[in-house]
Amino acid sequence: MSDCGQHGITLIAFVGSVFSPYYAWARRSGRASPENHCALNVAIYSKGQGRWAMTERGQRHCHRSERQFTIGPSQLSWDGDCLSIDINEVCVPFPHRIRGRIKLWPQQLFGYSTPLDVAGQHRWGPLAPASRIEVDLSAPDLKWQGHAYLDSNEGDEPVDRGFHTWDWSRARTRDGSTVVFYDMQAPGTEDRVLSLRFTPKGTVEPIATPPAQRLSKTAWRIARRMRSAHPVRVHEQLEDTPFYQRALLQFDYAGEPLLAFHETLSVPRLVSPVVQAMLPWRMPRRA
Repeated sequence: MSDCGQHGITLIAFVGSVFSPYYAWARRSGRASPENHCALNVAIYSKGQGRWAMTERGQRHCHRSERQFTIGPSQLSWDGDCLSIDINEVCVPFPHRIRGRIKLWPQQLFGYSTPLDVAGQHRWGPLAPASRIEVDLSAPDLKWQGHAYLDSNEGDEPVDRGFHTWDWSRARTRDGSTVVFYDMQAPGTEDRVLSLRFTPKGTVEPIATPPAQRLSKTAWRIARRMRSAHPVRVHEQLEDTPFYQRALLQFDYAGEPLLAFHETLSVPRLVSPVVQAMLPWRMPRRA
C-alpha cells in the first residue's frame, strides 16, 4: 500500500496454481506437474486505474533458479537485498496492459514456517512481513512508494483436501510489528487459528486470539469474519468473486486502531463445477 493510502497492489507468483482449473483437470487425468501450471497474478487498486491479470503459463514458458523465476514475459529476481518483479501482462476480458517494475526491500527476513493442517501437508510463513515497496509502472502510469508484506505458501496436496474455509488478515502496528490472524474453519471440527506477531527485531510471538466478529456477506454471498474484541468495519472492498474476497478492514487490537488486509476463501465454492467452468474467462492459459 502507498504511503498516502490511495494506491495498492497485490502480486502472487504461483507454481502449481491452486486456483487453476487447468491444473485441476490435469490432476484428474493423472498428468499434473506443478511446473506446467505457473502464473503471476497482478491486482492493482488505484482509483480509475485498476487492473487484474492472471495468465497461466506452461512449463516451456517458465524457468526457476535460486534467484530468478521467469513466468512468460514477466520475471522475479532476488539480488540478496531487493526483490525485483518485472511485469508484462495483459488483463482479460478487456485487454489492458500491465507493464513496469516493482521493487521490494525487506526490513527483516524471517525463516519462519508452520503447518496449517494437522497432517502438515500445507505450510505458510511470512518471508518479510514488513518491507518497503517502490512501484514504477508505465501501463497504467503509476509511480509510488509505500509499505509491503511478503509471504509464502506451499502444499503437498490440492487445497480442497486440506481446507474448507479460511479468513486471513494482517495489519501493521504502530511499533512496526505485523499482526496476523489465520483463521481456518471446517464443518464438524474445531476452528484452527494462528495468532502471531512478527516484530521488527525478527522474533515471532504468539498472541491471544480475539473472538470472531461476523462481517456482512459479500455481493457473492460469501460469509466472512475477522478476529477482534470489538466490532469491525469494512473500509474498502477490493475483490468480490464467487469463491474469494479481499478487503481492507478497520478494527481495534490491544487498544490500537488498525487497518487490516483481509481475505476469505471458500474452498467448496472454488471447486464447484460452475466456478471451475467460469475461471478460464479470467485466467487464460498459454501452454
